[in-house]
Order: sequence, then C-alpha cells, then structure tokens
Amino acid sequence: MSSTFFTAWSYQVSYLEFLAATTSFIGVGLGITGKRITWPWWALSSALYGLFFIQFDLYASAALQLVFIAAAVAGWFGWEATGAKPGPFKNRYRIYTIVAILLATLLLAPFLKNIGAAAATQDSLLLFGSIAAQLLMVYQKYDNWPLWLVVDAGYVALYASQGLLFTTVLYIAFTIMAAMGWSSWYGTHRRAIRSL
Repeated sequence: MSSTFFTAWSYQVSYLEFLAATTSFIGVGLGITGKRITWPWWALSSALYGLFFIQFDLYASAALQLVFIAAAVAGWFGWEATGAKPGPFKNRYRIYTIVAILLATLLLAPFLKNIGAAAATQDSLLLFGSIAAQLLMVYQKYDNWPLWLVVDAGYVALYASQGLLFTTVLYIAFTIMAAMGWSSWYGTHRRAIRSL
C-alpha cells in the first residue's frame, strides 16, 4: 500500500494516501448533506489515514484517527436514519471549547516534541480542534462546520510544511467543503425553525 500509485508534480502518491484521500472526500461530502451514511466512510478513511500519518511521524494526526473511528460509531447510532437534525451550540460552550482546545494543546505539545513528533504544537492544536469539531458533528451542531473550516485551513499549512502535497490539496478542498457544510446545516436548521 505504500508503493507509488502515481506521480503528480514530482510528488509520489501512494496507494494508501490515494485511498485515504478518496474515502475521506466522500465521507466529508456526505457529511455536508447530513446523511447518516457519512459515518462508515469516515471510519474507513480514518483507519487508512491513521496508517498513513504514522509513516510521517505525525503522531497526533494518527491518534486522532482513532477518535474519528469512535465518533463514526457514535454518529451512526446517534443520528436518525433520515440523517442529521442540525441545531446550535450555546455561546458559553463555544468559549469553553476554545479554552479547552488551547489548554489541552499546551499540555500535549511538549510530550509530542519529546517523543520526536513532527510539528508538535501545530499537530496538537489541530488534534484538539478536530476532536471538538467531530464531537459537535456527532451531536448534530451546525457549529462543527466553522470549526472544521479553521482546523482544515490549519491542516493545509501543516501538511504543506511536511511536503504532503496530495493531502494538502485534499485539505484545501475540505476547507471549501466546510464552508459549504456550514451553509447547508445552518440552512437546514433555519428551515426547521420556520416550519414550527
């Protein structure tokens, strides 16, 4: 799976990276629509990306994939068969979430640096931002998408700095898709309020 599938702009894309990116793109696309079928795709892409990130010493990114797999199971059983029913996150919880992300980053980054992780602080910050965004998605809060937008933009910078061209391009797409997801989920929420 680590062998080269194709080369683009002198960058060798492995079978593993290509499969991980493809399944991840499908999962996020389905997530925008709020369809429950998004969750098996998230789980599969997370397993593939976990293996991929270990190869580049991005330990927090690799560990994050385990959280995504657990969230995929929770999302599958937590969402109704008809899909997500988006709602808002309370303002005070937004502040608590940001503070928790920053504090957790300050605690984890030194440990990751000590074990030789690449980009320890950035990877830690994005790890906790991703966990928060994923939990908000599981709980069907439309606030997950603006958080994903910020996190995905951060991953663009991180993966570009590590020379992971194909995954960087994927995260550029994810940043755009996060804006689309925000619009879609918020619109669904507004229409549900109007129909009451």
